[in-house]
Amino acid sequence: MGLAAALALLLLLAHLRRSSRLGRALGSRARHRGWKLALRVLAGAALLAAALGPALGVSQQPVRTAGKDVWLLVDVSRSMDAPDVAPTRLLRAQAELQQAGGTISGRPARAGGVRRRRRGAMPLTYDQEAVQVFISTLRTSLLPSGPTTLRAPLELVLSRLAPSPVAAPAGTAPLPRATTLVVVSDGEDFGENLEPVMQALGRTGARVYTVGVGTKEGTKIPKAGGGFVKDARGQLVESRLQEGPLLQLSAQTGGQYVELNNKQNGFGPLLRSLRTMQGAVEQVRTVPVADNRYRYPLAAALLLLALDIALTVTIIRP
Repeated sequence: MGLAAALALLLLLAHLRRSSRLGRALGSRARHRGWKLALRVLAGAALLAAALGPALGVSQQPVRTAGKDVWLLVDVSRSMDAPDVAPTRLLRAQAELQQAGGTISGRPARAGGVRRRRRGAMPLTYDQEAVQVFISTLRTSLLPSGPTTLRAPLELVLSRLAPSPVAAPAGTAPLPRATTLVVVSDGEDFGENLEPVMQALGRTGARVYTVGVGTKEGTKIPKAGGGFVKDARGQLVESRLQEGPLLQLSAQTGGQYVELNNKQNGFGPLLRSLRTMQGAVEQVRTVPVADNRYRYPLAAALLLLALDIALTVTIIRP
């Protein structure tokens, strides 16, 4: 603002020098031009005052806050080490989740994480850095080998949904927070039937967005010490993307299914859907806001400039 004022002053001085030189050459007296100068100086001062945004008093403005919870359910079973999605399924999913970062919800929201296959979870938090740490530490070696299931992490999230109504305006019933689950998995599910937990999620109003990581052709699963994972009969295990459970989960809860592989990256459409999803209204309250009166000096400046244009000075007399 100080730089703009200094520049305006320099331009005014240059204009005065040029006007004076022209007036002397034409034989015009300075007093004939003085009132035009006064108009322009006053208009400039009024514009500067408007730019500064003068405040007079305060007014009460309503403010709405909306609540949204985003749960990240990430598959860390051994099949996520498969390299059919470069460099591996898990590393590619991690890279996309870290790039999304705090924008995954599109507005301030609580986020929490669950590692698929066991009941280990990061609680909901507004701290996006904590969410980034959770994503960066995901490894298939974190958990012991065992049967893979989608049901256990879904039940864990379901248990956290029930007691979480948010504050509502006085005299109204509590409103549930808008809840979204983002399931990142290759869909290989060797656990129990998912139908009961999907029906329970549907009743809560939670939406499940699923990301299928992998390819239908599949590939072998490498072992950390070399070689490939074998089954109980000594046969090499071929891991393939299983879309069925993921499609059913998203369709039954009103969510969306996308794929993530070397040819398709569904994270873009998924993030756009999450950002446009409205959160439930938590609270409506009024806060004092300074009443900006810039309109008055701006109107005065426009009036002075109009007078400057309408009123002319006769420089050369016939």
